Amino acid sequence: MKIEILGTGCAKCHKLDELVREIVKESGVSAEITKVEDIKKIMSYGVMTTPALVIDGQVKVAGKIPSVEEIKQMIGIK
Repeated sequence: MKIEILGTGCAKCHKLDELVREIVKESGVSAEITKVEDIKKIMSYGVMTTPALVIDGQVKVAGKIPSVEEIKQMIGIK
């Protein structure tokens, strides 16, 4: 699974990055997590507000930090 955190470096972007990494680590899910800060790459996803969470190339949420439960559902953790 490939997870991308889209954000230019704001506090919310860092928080989403921390949350996702913590959830993946605790669950033992195999995932490659990258942080994307390049505005052109972010816009290539059609994202205009950050932070955004992209899983396997699909934007799951943009403009807010999802709850822990929402992130788990997006990743496929029960």
